[in-house]
Amino acid sequence: MFKKYKAIFFDWDGTAVLSRKAPADLAVAAMKPLLQKGIKLVIVSGTTIENIAQGRLEELFTKEELSNLYLGLGRGAYNYAFDDNGKACIFHDEIPDKKTLLDIHRICFEIHQHLLEHYDYATDIVFSRPNYCKIDLMVTENRGTNLFMQENELDMLKETMRAHGLNGGLAELIALASSVGKQYGIEVAPTCDAKYLEVGISSKSDNVNMILASLQKKFGITAEDCAFWGDEYVGIESGIFGSDSFMMTPETKAGDFFDVSEVSGQRPEGVKVLGGGVERFLQFLAAAAVTE
Repeated sequence: MFKKYKAIFFDWDGTAVLSRKAPADLAVAAMKPLLQKGIKLVIVSGTTIENIAQGRLEELFTKEELSNLYLGLGRGAYNYAFDDNGKACIFHDEIPDKKTLLDIHRICFEIHQHLLEHYDYATDIVFSRPNYCKIDLMVTENRGTNLFMQENELDMLKETMRAHGLNGGLAELIALASSVGKQYGIEVAPTCDAKYLEVGISSKSDNVNMILASLQKKFGITAEDCAFWGDEYVGIESGIFGSDSFMMTPETKAGDFFDVSEVSGQRPEGVKVLGGGVERFLQFLAAAAVTE
């Protein structure tokens, strides 16, 4: 079913591990044989390096294995490779200056105020991310340690928005974010995973494009040589898809895309829906390690 890939891009939470606090032993064990063969593995996640395998990547892999591992983190904020000493080094970032970051905060607060004033819709905001904010659209729902999108969240979000008179759905929120961003001279890149509307200056698209360009320059790896795995491709509503869909760009579209989510719904054209969650992805890694 699967061809021999030279690079595998994948989400972390919900794809490689059940949650960022869950043990990463099985993921590490599945990754090692591929890294030893020189296959490039690229973790693409909205989180920080401290939340990948509890910040222990440098302890869990050898220097030689780490030389084939890349990280694209923080919704485009940071792109990492590992140096000859096995230390993670940022080779490209999308970190705004302080003024722009503060403007992003203001944009998100204006969205919060607009929803509360015009729709009596209360939200919370996480301001601590390096180049974006997370607007919590369902403040009464707690994901616990499972930070990826849950099966019932799409229906819950739609019901909540309708109850508050947001008849334009998520598209209305995306348009609102873009409109407020333009008032500050910023072209924002809003995304949503049902619970959170995330508003910043970059996305996973920037991560995959930058790392793919680096792999092509150094090793001649092209999109056709790559697989892209995630669990958040599903459409939130017509034409608006989850965060992993942002791995599909004009530069990467020739690659193969796979979804391990059990959530029903539409995916972007070209995404193969396999289901099976973390177990299915780790099975793929194990099979890829013996593919000749």
